Amino acid sequence: MVKSQAKKRRASAGEKTVSKATLKLRLLKRLKCTLKYEKLAWSAGATLVAGVDEVGRGSLFGPVVAAAVILDPAYRIRGLRDSKLLDREVRERLAPRIREHALAWAVAAVDVATIDQINIYWASKRAMEEAVAMLSPRPDHLLIDALRLNCECQQTPIIHGDALSASIAAASIIAKVERDAMISAWDPVFPEYGLASNKGYSTPKHLKMLREKGPTPLHRLSFAPVWTSSAPQEVLEFMLEEIHHGSTEGTEL
Repeated sequence: MVKSQAKKRRASAGEKTVSKATLKLRLLKRLKCTLKYEKLAWSAGATLVAGVDEVGRGSLFGPVVAAAVILDPAYRIRGLRDSKLLDREVRERLAPRIREHALAWAVAAVDVATIDQINIYWASKRAMEEAVAMLSPRPDHLLIDALRLNCECQQTPIIHGDALSASIAAASIIAKVERDAMISAWDPVFPEYGLASNKGYSTPKHLKMLREKGPTPLHRLSFAPVWTSSAPQEVLEFMLEEIHHGSTEGTEL
């Protein structure tokens, strides 16, 4: 009896040490990604149902990227899941299949300056709204991960939608692959930050380099790990040229 109680206490203590992110991933893995919500929208009269999602919301570097996807009801793409639950190789294999067989898809990004100006929540919504506006044909129903957009069509917000709706999962995969490519392209410019591997998220190496070198012009200065870094912001060469050019013009006046 005593041993049993001690075992329960150890198990309880172990659960308390598990991070919220880990617990969330465990929950998401138990959810089934299906066409349930798409079928509900189709049965209600919708014909062009778009899934919408964003990625990069918690990143310290680079834009937030959103995608909107209208899947073809007549073509099933197997393996669709929330992009966070898929390996890079699987995402990169699924993304071209989604683009090839979807009725429509679009990607939009909102830059760092805008994120710092209006905050990441509104920047994420703007990216999603821009992605929806770029779709052709235009959707008549949106499936979105837990919020509503300023779009003139029926909408169904779904908590954990990217793990439950195939259309939202497809948008999540497209957005994730697109953003990863964007961030990786900056890795040779800022090699110290390990962007190709961390994609701008707050890994120990990334945080260490922020403390030692300070943020780059593409870091989100409104995010606490960035603005609390002790080193000054890095300046790109073209920015120095603009500053020099501006000061020269000023002396001529």
